[in-house]
Amino acid sequence: MREAENIREVEQLSIVIATPHSQRENCPLSINWMGFIFWPKSSRYVSERPAYLPTKCKRVGVFVDEDIETVKRIAEDYDLDFIQLHGHESADYCAQLQDLKLIKAISVSGQDDIATYKTYEGLVDYFLFDTKCFSVGGSGQQFDWSVLSAYDGDTPFLLSGGIGPDDAERVKAFHHPKCVGIDLNSRFEQAPGLKDINKLKDFLNALNNEQD
Repeated sequence: MREAENIREVEQLSIVIATPHSQRENCPLSINWMGFIFWPKSSRYVSERPAYLPTKCKRVGVFVDEDIETVKRIAEDYDLDFIQLHGHESADYCAQLQDLKLIKAISVSGQDDIATYKTYEGLVDYFLFDTKCFSVGGSGQQFDWSVLSAYDGDTPFLLSGGIGPDDAERVKAFHHPKCVGIDLNSRFEQAPGLKDINKLKDFLNALNNEQD
Protein backbone atom coordinates (compact mmCIF):
# COMPACT_ATOMS: atom_id res chain seq x y z
CA MET A 1 0.00 0.00 0.00
CA ARG A 2 1.14 3.55 -0.65
CA GLU A 3 -1.81 5.65 -1.91
CA ALA A 4 -3.51 7.51 0.95
CA GLU A 5 -7.09 7.19 -0.31
CA ASN A 6 -6.60 3.53 -1.21
CA ILE A 7 -5.26 2.89 2.29
CA ARG A 8 -8.37 4.54 3.78
CA GLU A 9 -10.68 2.47 1.56
CA VAL A 10 -9.02 -0.83 2.42
CA GLU A 11 -9.01 0.03 6.10
CA GLN A 12 -12.72 0.89 5.97
CA LEU A 13 -13.35 -2.40 4.18
CA SER A 14 -11.55 -4.23 6.96
CA ILE A 15 -13.91 -2.66 9.51
CA VAL A 16 -16.99 -3.75 7.54
CA ILE A 17 -15.73 -7.28 6.96
CA ALA A 18 -14.71 -7.60 10.60
CA THR A 19 -18.33 -7.33 11.74
CA PRO A 20 -19.92 -10.62 10.64
CA HIS A 21 -23.36 -11.92 11.58
CA SER A 22 -21.94 -13.61 14.66
CA GLN A 23 -21.14 -10.13 16.05
CA ARG A 24 -17.57 -11.11 16.84
CA GLU A 25 -15.39 -8.11 17.47
CA ASN A 26 -12.65 -9.44 15.18
CA CYS A 27 -13.28 -11.82 12.32
CA PRO A 28 -10.16 -13.93 11.62
CA LEU A 29 -10.88 -13.63 7.89
CA SER A 30 -10.59 -9.85 7.71
CA ILE A 31 -7.89 -7.37 6.74
CA ASN A 32 -5.73 -7.03 9.82
CA TRP A 33 -2.34 -5.92 8.45
CA MET A 34 -1.18 -3.65 5.61
CA GLY A 35 2.18 -3.92 3.90
CA PHE A 36 4.51 -1.07 2.90
CA ILE A 37 7.44 -2.01 0.68
CA PHE A 38 10.72 -0.24 1.37
CA TRP A 39 12.80 -1.98 -1.30
CA PRO A 40 13.77 0.61 -3.94
CA LYS A 41 13.74 -1.93 -6.79
CA SER A 42 10.09 -2.82 -6.23
CA SER A 43 7.34 -1.36 -8.42
CA ARG A 44 5.44 -0.92 -5.14
CA TYR A 45 8.25 0.99 -3.42
CA VAL A 46 7.11 3.59 -0.89
CA SER A 47 9.35 6.44 -1.96
CA GLU A 48 7.66 9.03 0.24
CA ARG A 49 5.44 8.90 3.28
CA PRO A 50 1.74 8.54 2.36
CA ALA A 51 -0.53 11.35 3.53
CA TYR A 52 -2.46 8.76 5.53
CA LEU A 53 -1.29 5.61 7.33
CA PRO A 54 -3.60 3.00 8.86
CA THR A 55 -4.61 3.31 12.49
CA LYS A 56 -6.78 0.19 12.81
CA CYS A 57 -4.67 -2.22 10.75
CA LYS A 58 -1.17 -3.24 11.78
CA ARG A 59 1.61 -1.70 9.68
CA VAL A 60 4.10 -4.09 8.10
CA GLY A 61 7.31 -2.79 6.56
CA VAL A 62 8.83 -5.04 3.88
CA PHE A 63 12.61 -4.96 3.44
CA VAL A 64 15.09 -6.84 1.25
CA ASP A 65 18.65 -7.22 2.59
CA GLU A 66 18.51 -3.68 3.92
CA ASP A 67 21.04 -2.07 6.25
CA ILE A 68 19.95 -2.77 9.82
CA GLU A 69 20.14 0.84 10.94
CA THR A 70 17.97 1.86 7.97
CA VAL A 71 15.37 -0.74 8.96
CA LYS A 72 15.31 0.58 12.51
CA ARG A 73 15.01 4.19 11.35
CA ILE A 74 12.12 3.50 9.00
CA ALA A 75 10.41 1.31 11.61
CA GLU A 76 10.47 4.27 13.99
CA ASP A 77 9.52 6.88 11.37
CA TYR A 78 6.50 4.88 10.19
CA ASP A 79 5.64 3.40 13.60
CA LEU A 80 5.73 -0.08 12.09
CA ASP A 81 4.21 -3.00 13.99
CA PHE A 82 6.10 -5.69 12.05
CA ILE A 83 9.21 -5.97 9.90
CA GLN A 84 8.99 -8.44 7.01
CA LEU A 85 12.37 -9.64 5.77
CA HIS A 86 12.07 -10.81 2.18
CA GLY A 87 15.69 -11.24 1.16
CA HIS A 88 18.62 -13.43 2.19
CA GLU A 89 18.88 -12.08 5.72
CA SER A 90 20.89 -14.33 8.04
CA ALA A 91 20.01 -15.60 11.49
CA ASP A 92 22.57 -13.14 12.91
CA TYR A 93 20.83 -10.30 11.05
CA CYS A 94 17.51 -11.28 12.67
CA ALA A 95 19.18 -11.53 16.07
CA GLN A 96 20.19 -7.86 15.76
CA LEU A 97 16.53 -6.84 15.33
CA GLN A 98 15.11 -8.57 18.37
CA ASP A 99 13.61 -5.32 19.62
CA LEU A 100 11.20 -5.48 16.66
CA LYS A 101 8.56 -8.03 15.67
CA LEU A 102 9.81 -9.98 12.66
CA ILE A 103 8.29 -11.89 9.76
CA LYS A 104 10.76 -13.93 7.70
CA ALA A 105 9.76 -14.83 4.16
CA ILE A 106 10.73 -18.31 3.00
CA SER A 107 10.82 -18.88 -0.78
CA VAL A 108 9.31 -22.22 -1.77
CA SER A 109 9.46 -24.25 -4.98
CA GLY A 110 9.32 -27.69 -3.36
CA GLN A 111 9.21 -29.53 -0.06
CA ASP A 112 12.97 -29.32 0.50
CA ASP A 113 12.72 -25.52 0.80
CA ILE A 114 10.48 -25.74 3.86
CA ALA A 115 13.41 -26.82 6.06
CA THR A 116 14.94 -23.36 5.62
CA TYR A 117 12.75 -22.22 8.51
CA LYS A 118 14.98 -24.07 11.00
CA THR A 119 17.66 -21.40 10.56
CA TYR A 120 15.30 -18.76 11.96
CA GLU A 121 13.22 -20.69 14.48
CA GLY A 122 13.11 -18.76 17.77
CA LEU A 123 14.37 -15.55 16.13
CA VAL A 124 11.21 -14.40 14.33
CA ASP A 125 7.54 -14.04 15.24
CA TYR A 126 6.11 -15.34 11.97
CA PHE A 127 7.17 -17.03 8.77
CA LEU A 128 5.69 -16.20 5.37
CA PHE A 129 5.86 -18.99 2.82
CA ASP A 130 5.98 -17.48 -0.67
CA THR A 131 6.60 -18.73 -4.20
CA LYS A 132 10.26 -18.91 -5.20
CA CYS A 133 10.76 -16.71 -8.27
CA PHE A 134 13.37 -14.62 -10.05
CA SER A 135 12.00 -11.43 -8.51
CA VAL A 136 11.44 -10.82 -4.80
CA GLY A 137 7.78 -11.66 -4.22
CA GLY A 138 4.75 -10.12 -5.89
CA SER A 139 5.06 -12.44 -8.89
CA GLY A 140 1.44 -13.62 -8.82
CA GLN A 141 2.72 -17.21 -9.09
CA GLN A 142 1.57 -20.03 -6.81
CA PHE A 143 3.35 -23.02 -5.34
CA ASP A 144 1.97 -26.39 -4.25
CA TRP A 145 0.62 -25.72 -0.76
CA SER A 146 0.61 -29.44 0.05
CA VAL A 147 4.38 -29.26 0.61
CA LEU A 148 3.67 -27.23 3.76
CA SER A 149 2.75 -30.50 5.46
CA ALA A 150 6.52 -30.75 5.95
CA TYR A 151 6.47 -27.68 8.21
CA ASP A 152 6.67 -28.91 11.80
CA GLY A 153 7.99 -25.77 13.50
CA ASP A 154 6.52 -23.89 16.45
CA THR A 155 6.39 -20.46 14.78
CA PRO A 156 3.04 -19.49 13.19
CA PHE A 157 3.07 -18.66 9.49
CA LEU A 158 1.29 -16.71 6.77
CA LEU A 159 0.39 -18.30 3.46
CA SER A 160 1.45 -16.32 0.39
CA GLY A 161 2.20 -16.84 -3.28
CA GLY A 162 -0.19 -15.62 -5.94
CA ILE A 163 -3.46 -15.97 -4.03
CA GLY A 164 -6.12 -14.46 -6.28
CA PRO A 165 -9.83 -13.59 -6.43
CA ASP A 166 -10.77 -17.10 -7.59
CA ASP A 167 -8.94 -18.90 -4.79
CA ALA A 168 -11.45 -18.59 -1.94
CA GLU A 169 -12.42 -22.27 -2.03
CA ARG A 170 -8.78 -23.32 -2.26
CA VAL A 171 -7.93 -21.19 0.77
CA LYS A 172 -10.85 -22.60 2.75
CA ALA A 173 -9.72 -26.12 1.91
CA PHE A 174 -6.17 -25.50 3.17
CA HIS A 175 -5.52 -26.52 6.76
CA HIS A 176 -2.37 -26.38 8.87
CA PRO A 177 -2.31 -25.84 12.65
CA LYS A 178 0.30 -23.09 12.38
CA CYS A 179 -1.28 -21.12 9.52
CA VAL A 180 -2.72 -17.90 10.96
CA GLY A 181 -3.34 -15.79 7.86
CA ILE A 182 -2.99 -15.25 4.13
CA ASP A 183 -1.18 -12.62 2.09
CA LEU A 184 -3.11 -10.86 -0.70
CA ASN A 185 -1.15 -8.72 -3.10
CA SER A 186 -0.55 -8.57 -6.84
CA ARG A 187 -3.68 -10.36 -8.04
CA PHE A 188 -5.86 -7.88 -6.14
CA GLU A 189 -4.26 -4.81 -7.71
CA GLN A 190 -5.43 -2.36 -10.34
CA ALA A 191 -1.80 -1.24 -10.62
CA PRO A 192 1.31 -1.86 -8.49
CA GLY A 193 0.56 -0.62 -4.98
CA LEU A 194 -3.11 0.13 -5.75
CA LYS A 195 -5.64 -2.41 -4.43
CA ASP A 196 -8.94 -3.22 -6.16
CA ILE A 197 -11.52 -2.69 -3.41
CA ASN A 198 -14.26 -4.71 -5.10
CA LYS A 199 -12.02 -7.73 -5.64
CA LEU A 200 -10.94 -7.65 -2.01
CA LYS A 201 -14.49 -7.28 -0.75
CA ASP A 202 -15.85 -10.12 -2.89
CA PHE A 203 -13.00 -12.41 -1.90
CA LEU A 204 -13.33 -11.76 1.82
CA ASN A 205 -17.09 -12.20 1.66
CA ALA A 206 -16.54 -15.55 -0.08
CA LEU A 207 -14.23 -16.65 2.71
CA ASN A 208 -16.59 -15.51 5.44
CA ASN A 209 -19.66 -17.18 3.92
CA GLU A 210 -18.41 -20.45 5.35
CA GLN A 211 -18.76 -18.95 8.83
CA ASP A 212 -22.36 -17.65 8.57
